[in-house]
Amino acid sequence: MTHIGIIIGSTRPGRNGEQVAKWVLENAGQRTDATFELVDLKDYPLPHLDEPMPPAMGQYQHDHTKAWAAKIAEFDGFVMVTPEYNHSTSGVLKNAIDYLFAEWNNKAVGFVSYGSVGGARAVEHLRLVAGELKMADVRTSVALSLFTEFKNFSEFLPSEHQVATLSTMVDELVAWSSALAPLRDRQLAAQQS
Repeated sequence: MTHIGIIIGSTRPGRNGEQVAKWVLENAGQRTDATFELVDLKDYPLPHLDEPMPPAMGQYQHDHTKAWAAKIAEFDGFVMVTPEYNHSTSGVLKNAIDYLFAEWNNKAVGFVSYGSVGGARAVEHLRLVAGELKMADVRTSVALSLFTEFKNFSEFLPSEHQVATLSTMVDELVAWSSALAPLRDRQLAAQQS
């Protein structure tokens, strides 16, 4: 069965991302065609990229990288929950993405973002990064405004239309993740030979 990781892309104290990611899990977890799991970057405290070899070489030296790579390798696709900081994604999410290469390849990704303009600019940057990592980003994304979806900018109260948008995004994500399975299988066979 298709297994999707929901990555919480912020580690800040008082972050909104955890509430949002749990909402994604609650709604997506009702499906019967895929399984979903939260992946909290707080559980993977990666320093600034400190691997001596480029990630595309797959020659990880540090235990923290090996643990991160093993976790990401478990999934067929991802939902990245991202804040928008200074017209981009969070540094911690970008750093975590940059640590790996093959573990992201041939997997689908969808985005749920939040910020003053819904995090749309963070998603645009992440789409560029996803392309370089051979990830298929689905068109639909969920953009949550701090002004309309959060009470006092901190209590997450999503509008009903956001549930429908999330459902569409997850439909696309599961379909694309499944469609990319033959490429992942071919990649795995090549690595094992």
